Amino acid sequence: MPLETFLALLVYAFVTSITPGPNNLMLLASGVNFGIVRTVPHMLGISIGFLVLLLAVGFGLGAVLTAFPVLHTGLKVAGGVYLLYLAWKIAMSRSLSSKGETEARPMRFIDAAAFQWVNPKAWVMAITAMAVYANAEHPFLSVVLISVAFTIVNLPSVSVWAGFGTALRGFLSDPVRLKWFNIAMGALLAATLWPMLR
Repeated sequence: MPLETFLALLVYAFVTSITPGPNNLMLLASGVNFGIVRTVPHMLGISIGFLVLLLAVGFGLGAVLTAFPVLHTGLKVAGGVYLLYLAWKIAMSRSLSSKGETEARPMRFIDAAAFQWVNPKAWVMAITAMAVYANAEHPFLSVVLISVAFTIVNLPSVSVWAGFGTALRGFLSDPVRLKWFNIAMGALLAATLWPMLR
């Protein structure tokens, strides 16, 4: 892969990783509700889960979904239902959690990693990256390079959202503000389904 192509890939990875989407909205809400330290497993789950998704798409899963549209539709429906469930949970959250509380908890590593498989934005990012940047003459190496590029960029990008949420904890310690913030985050998360439904 020529250097200019790799740099363009890094820009694509940065722009798609830093812009709002289901992962980043959930990290913002998690940063507010649980703080940065308790949100670290969620951030790592996103990065590792997306890396695995990229490798799977690059090594043939994207072609399988194209060949069997019913599988693709099923994945979209499952992803949409799960995303609405998460949006509801965020919207109904009413108190900031501290380490001693057990009722509410941030998303676990495995949950965040698994969510990438039903996250519409993650699929679009992965399929587009592989379609645009993979080299047919060197398929294995290009899939690995694309995956490395996203790994370099993704974790710092998603961390910004969790950090921003953590910075808002003081302002949102007022229960009324927190309630409306969580309702807004839940509504925005549900709204990320719109491109998938069109």
